[in-house]
Amino acid sequence: MLPVIGVLALQGDFEAHRRAFDEIGAATREVRSAAELAAVDALVLPGGESTTMLKLLELEALTEPLRRYGASHPIFATCAGAILLATEVSHPAQASLGLVDIAVQRNGYGRQLQSTVAQVELEDGSGQVVEAVFIRAPIIRRCGPGVQVLARYRGEPVLVSSGRHLIATFHPELTRDRTIQHRFLASVHLQ
Repeated sequence: MLPVIGVLALQGDFEAHRRAFDEIGAATREVRSAAELAAVDALVLPGGESTTMLKLLELEALTEPLRRYGASHPIFATCAGAILLATEVSHPAQASLGLVDIAVQRNGYGRQLQSTVAQVELEDGSGQVVEAVFIRAPIIRRCGPGVQVLARYRGEPVLVSSGRHLIATFHPELTRDRTIQHRFLASVHLQ
């Protein structure tokens, strides 16, 4: 039986994530409540606006259920989702779920006008290159013990894993390449 990939559907481009996972044959479901969260095997935290997402998580009483969920289930976080998972957030400082030992700087590559598309090579020895769409992207400034860097852009980590979690500071859902989604789905199968 296929694992069910939930996509947090409070804010951001959650529909693009759902389509990307649907394209590779995953079973997906939108998540807006603690009951829906409990019914999925893994979760995607989409990009969007991290402070708005934090407010919506509080409003929907999802902050603590999501923190507990992340302690035992895989989460794939992109852009603002990476900010939510971090233990330390700067520029400016803000609250987070503190599930992955990374320090992130919000809007690290600049504002909307500095958004860019780049090619990044995976650091797994395969030589594989993936397209990375950076939109007001955070920069990972520090990786704690147990955080593995999987790809870099301009020398900074942009794709990392920590235990069951996968974090991208870019938007893989906005390209045709499904390498990152396949990688996350494969890790969910191993749980």
